[in-house]
Amino acid sequence: MTRVSDLLRLEGRAALVTGAGGGIGASVAARFAEAGASVALHHRSSADAAERAAGECAAHGVRTTVARADLGRADEVDALVEHVVSRLGRLDILVNNAGIYPVREMLDMSPDDWDETLRANLDSVFLCTRAAARVMPHEGGAIVNITSIEGHRPGHGHSHYASSKAAVRMHTAAAAQELGPRGIRVNAVAPGLIRREGIEEAWPDGVERWRAACPLGRLGEPRDVADACLFLVSDAARWITGVELVVDGGVLARPAF
Repeated sequence: MTRVSDLLRLEGRAALVTGAGGGIGASVAARFAEAGASVALHHRSSADAAERAAGECAAHGVRTTVARADLGRADEVDALVEHVVSRLGRLDILVNNAGIYPVREMLDMSPDDWDETLRANLDSVFLCTRAAARVMPHEGGAIVNITSIEGHRPGHGHSHYASSKAAVRMHTAAAAQELGPRGIRVNAVAPGLIRREGIEEAWPDGVERWRAACPLGRLGEPRDVADACLFLVSDAARWITGVELVVDGGVLARPAF
């Protein structure tokens, strides 16, 4: 039986975290590195932030690499995965974290607005999952998709965003079914409102409403999501696949009316 102290260790494994330039992605990468995994940090336009996050990972004595890619393009995704394998020697873990969070009233939304959101939030998950699963070992691979509680209860002006996250939730279950025979587990983490720099100044009424609705009375922190991801990719979750772990301080547990 694995010792409790070893359950969350990731030595000998290599992870790719998309959207790792800041916030949740950087926190996930750092947590994995602390657990002993080599880490590849992806970004599309935040090279400096991704390099800083990689430096924090390297401080744990693990190998790191930083790479840019447009995750809506299959050729760039395939090249990203090839880069990870060439630099880290393998790929065992994928966290599909990259995405966008636009706000637009549905009647004012253009088809391009809709397509851009689904491309960034849904197409990227499919393309990264496909490319990563093709090179993962047939036992012990793990994929975590970052969804959102808005995949259950949409916010105003988020019809495109909420639809994309609900679709990723279903894709998680479908991928778990298809990749299970290959020994690859696929799960999701659905965060609630996560603290980011300037959010309380930019959206004071929303933050206050969140605190009032949240049974645990606070915003989430990036580390709250990172720890959930660490659990799901670790041996502690070795018989868990196809599920969505909600990390929202209890907001979805409240009555809807």
